[in-house]
Amino acid sequence: MVKVLATGTFDILHPGHILYLSEAKKLGDELYVIVARDENVLHKPKPILPEGQRLEMVRALKVVDHAMLGDRKDKFKLVREIVPDIIALGYDQHFAVDELEKICHKQGLNIKVRRVEISDPCPLCSSRAIIKRILSIKGGKE
Repeated sequence: MVKVLATGTFDILHPGHILYLSEAKKLGDELYVIVARDENVLHKPKPILPEGQRLEMVRALKVVDHAMLGDRKDKFKLVREIVPDIIALGYDQHFAVDELEKICHKQGLNIKVRRVEISDPCPLCSSRAIIKRILSIKGGKE
């Protein structure tokens, strides 16, 4: 059984998220998803939806076998508990594949890291684009 791990914020679920998780699932047999805690999202604006709601949305996806919230202090705690065979990175996630593999190896984990290169080109396939569209409609620009 090949375990695949995907991670993300998953704020305002959209087709890009579904594509990422579907492609991640194709890499193995069982898909685990770690949803970022609100307080741990530091590389972009804070999520609009609370972490519990984002987790429930991800759990509801048929492609996802297991979903959980990340650890508040140690982002690799669940990786060590799950011990995935593969970590699937989204096309726009800021980790470098080789650096993440090195970090895993330093923690005694022999995990392959694969980047899902495919992305959905639809104009509303990012949370940022959806928010921008909502604000433009609200401001009467639509």
